[in-house]
Amino acid sequence: MKKYLFKILLLVISISFNSCETKQKEVTENNKKVNTSPNIILFVADDHGTDAIGAYGNPIIKTPNLDKLAQEGTKFTNAYCTSASCAASRSVILSGQFGHATGSYGHVHDYHHFSTYDSIKSLPVLLKKAGYETARIGKYHVAPEKVYHFDTILEANPRNTVEMAEQCADVLNSDKPFFLYFCTDDPHRGQPFEPDPWDSPNNFGNKKEGYKDVETITYKPEDVLVPAFLPDTKQTREEIAEYYQSISRIDQGFGKLMQLLKETGKADNTIVFYISDNGMAFPGAKTTVHEPGIKLPCIIKDPTKDAKGLTSDAMISWVDLTPTILDMANVDFNKNKFHGNSFYDVIGKETVEGWNEIYASHTFHEITMYYPMRVVRSDNYKLIWNIAYPLEYPFASDLWASSTWQAIYRNNVEYFGPKKVKDYLHRPEFELYDLRKDPNESDNLATKEAFKEVLETMKGKMKAFQTKTKDPWMIMWSHDASLQGSGVNL
Repeated sequence: MKKYLFKILLLVISISFNSCETKQKEVTENNKKVNTSPNIILFVADDHGTDAIGAYGNPIIKTPNLDKLAQEGTKFTNAYCTSASCAASRSVILSGQFGHATGSYGHVHDYHHFSTYDSIKSLPVLLKKAGYETARIGKYHVAPEKVYHFDTILEANPRNTVEMAEQCADVLNSDKPFFLYFCTDDPHRGQPFEPDPWDSPNNFGNKKEGYKDVETITYKPEDVLVPAFLPDTKQTREEIAEYYQSISRIDQGFGKLMQLLKETGKADNTIVFYISDNGMAFPGAKTTVHEPGIKLPCIIKDPTKDAKGLTSDAMISWVDLTPTILDMANVDFNKNKFHGNSFYDVIGKETVEGWNEIYASHTFHEITMYYPMRVVRSDNYKLIWNIAYPLEYPFASDLWASSTWQAIYRNNVEYFGPKKVKDYLHRPEFELYDLRKDPNESDNLATKEAFKEVLETMKGKMKAFQTKTKDPWMIMWSHDASLQGSGVNL
């Protein structure tokens, strides 16, 4: 009997020892992962399109630091946000899921009060769990805080990116690998939105006295480049000049941040992203799902990649950012938890296969701006479904008050850029474009018999996307109430 008990005791001790040894191995392996993981900086501008960066072909604007990033990394020319609205876009960036599936339909501040479901596990939370120090500075614009929690919140003037960069010094010197979420208020339109007189340009955060340690770089209205979708007017040019000035301030702060990073000796183990939440804050871009609203700058410098100064035409989306960053950070994750996919292997390559399709989903901007739109782009074709097409297209408050729009509205001008005002305000249910032949989205193919088959194929892709991502607006294809369940909380 004693021998039997002794054997049982030895077996229990052996199992316990093996269990402890297994756990210790797991801890050791996790520590190795953390110790070899790169630092990551995600730098997000506010309302910055591809129209105003030197690296993307603008010879007028001065963005030497962003241009240098492109020379040292990979520049994407088909990078898309999923919703051209600040809060909705940022929720996607940090969750890897479309806003229609997380409750992040629009703005979180003031009376709008949209909020992400509590069940969502965001990027900073997942990185913290993996051993990262997480820090944010500047514009936040997501809710609730417990879903998008960061260890450290840094304070600085979000219009002074040099000051913001200086406040990040301690994070850059962290003993642990760090994830820094650096979000400017530039080049968003500045208060007051309603100018006095009405035809004065918005300040885009610029001040006559300038900002501490920032060189004020100004532009002449006659020198700026007016994108094809905008009217080439005095008011438009004056506002673009202010927009450029705000971007040059971003560039200086980005340069300062890179300088501080280099001084820490960590530049060779830090991956740096430069993106924007949506396109320029002008009618026809921000809050729309046309190309100027959702096709954005994306420049990534990854020191572990040998190739430098590359341009990639792979179609990537902000819904891909969270899985990509988790992949970079050596974090194990369930791919099925995200709507996006990691494009880590695409960085540093000019030509890739399979990255030829993206989707977009916009529902609100401000709470008064209900206008749900869904988008699929597949190769050169792009389909927009304006779900609430009988409604007049809504205006964001800052865009409505802009002198660019008011110069058209007050003077009853027939055209806003190349489009008639009535066509801007009243949109068809479907818009189908061949972007290779029609990059300005001016020739709607949706009603043309020759493209009927293409239209049906694209609709099929859109429906499959909505089904996969559990889009509540899927019901609008057939008004089948069974898609919404009983409507009763049992």
